[in-house]
Parts: sequence; C-alpha cells; structure tokens
Amino acid sequence: MNHLLTSSSFHPVSLLAAGQLPTEVGLNHYLLLSALLFAIGFFGVLLRRNTLVIYMCLELMLAASTLAAVAFSRYNGTMDGNILVFFIITVAAAEVAVGLAIIVALFRLRGTVQLEDLTLLKH
Repeated sequence: MNHLLTSSSFHPVSLLAAGQLPTEVGLNHYLLLSALLFAIGFFGVLLRRNTLVIYMCLELMLAASTLAAVAFSRYNGTMDGNILVFFIITVAAAEVAVGLAIIVALFRLRGTVQLEDLTLLKH
C-alpha cells in the first residue's frame, strides 16, 4: 500500500495505471470548460461567414456564460446563479425565435445566408 503514496503516484499516468482517477470535479474544471466553450464560440463568430453558424456560435457563448454562472452558484452554495440561468434560458428562447426568423427572412429575400452576399446596406 505504501507504493501508492509516493510522489510519482500522483502523476496522471500512474493514476491511470493504478485504476484510480480523481472523482471530484471542482470549480476550476467547470470554469475551464466554460472558458473553452466561450473561446470556441468567440473564434467561430470571428472566423465563420455563414449567418447560421455565427448564430450557433453566439448561442455557444451564451451557454458557456450560463455554465460559469451555475458553477459559481454551486461553489458559493447559493441559488442566485441558478435563478439567473432560468432567466437567461428564457431570454435565449426568445432570441432563438427572433434570430432564426430574421435569418429565414434574409434567406427568402436574398437566397443566401453567406455574409459576403448580404450587402443590403452598402452603397
């Protein structure tokens, strides 16, 4: 049993070999996942040219912020973040309806959802 308590036993490879993995997921894990999702959404908005994909990336960024709110709420032991998430999801549902209606209207008007082709306001 003493071979499990050495400093080399805390290395991830030795934990996998011993069949022991940390089972507790902490605040840092949630915040790391939230930051990763937000970064994917942010770069998707910057790099993509399709309005539907940009819209999905915006929704991914919103989901990342709600994940962070729930993580902080759970860490602090309060229900404030959970209540905030309820309102965020309610607003997101309305946003989806309006956003998709605008995208469908643009597609019917122009026949495309590519940003390069949507130059209605340019002279």
